[in-house]
Amino acid sequence: MTVTSKTTAPRGGQWRGLAFKRKGLLVLGYALACYLCMLAVLGYGAGFFANRGVPASIDGSARGGWPGAAVIDLALLGLFAVQHTVMARPGFKRCWGRRLPAAAERATFVLAASLALALLYWQWRPFGPGVWRLTGPGADVLLAVQASGWLLALGSTFLISHTDLFGLRQAWRPARGARYTPLPFTERGWYHWVRHPLMTGFLIVFWVTPVLTAGHLLFCVAATGYILIGIGFEERDLRRELGPAYASYAARVPALIPGGRRRRPVR
Repeated sequence: MTVTSKTTAPRGGQWRGLAFKRKGLLVLGYALACYLCMLAVLGYGAGFFANRGVPASIDGSARGGWPGAAVIDLALLGLFAVQHTVMARPGFKRCWGRRLPAAAERATFVLAASLALALLYWQWRPFGPGVWRLTGPGADVLLAVQASGWLLALGSTFLISHTDLFGLRQAWRPARGARYTPLPFTERGWYHWVRHPLMTGFLIVFWVTPVLTAGHLLFCVAATGYILIGIGFEERDLRRELGPAYASYAARVPALIPGGRRRRPVR
């Protein structure tokens, strides 16, 4: 008589399912690490622009003469602009999509942007005389407004999808065995008033400050110009992807500064 064990080796499909789950968990861990890196960089950025609590800030001690410092600062800003613009283009996404798991693409973009910002904070060269410098209650008021800019920028990410914007949702769903689906176009909260509240928040952070040196002014002008150019690229993509829905939304809602036009939700 032959005794047959009830324990059998997993079939090929079962092994493939286990391998997919392990791979999904690895990608999820990678996305979480990228997200934590981004939080650390943004946290440092709050002190960098407020000139509080960090070893090097945007209006700190001068590190060299103005021509050389301005060239370095512009190069750092240009590096971030190139990274942010090139990696966001559909053609680049298709190219690196052949080399990266789809679930890790957005997290990698977030990591690259965080590293470019960290390099900017580390190597920034303050220079020049102060354009203005306020102290006392006036400075406190401006710092409070600057903090509200951070709250506006961060809060706007939750009105759409904080986890999707920073690459967590793209990794979480495949790790659970679910397919990633893009979010539908919605109009909520501050998006009733401006189309890009995230950028509005950053502009408040950059410009509303009790201390403005020549180097800080250079940053504000360059960053504002890049934001305006970046919005143009982003809106071109949105109009192509969303069609009449976004065209109608853009016709009713201003891009950065709230206006007096009547707004109705777009679904």
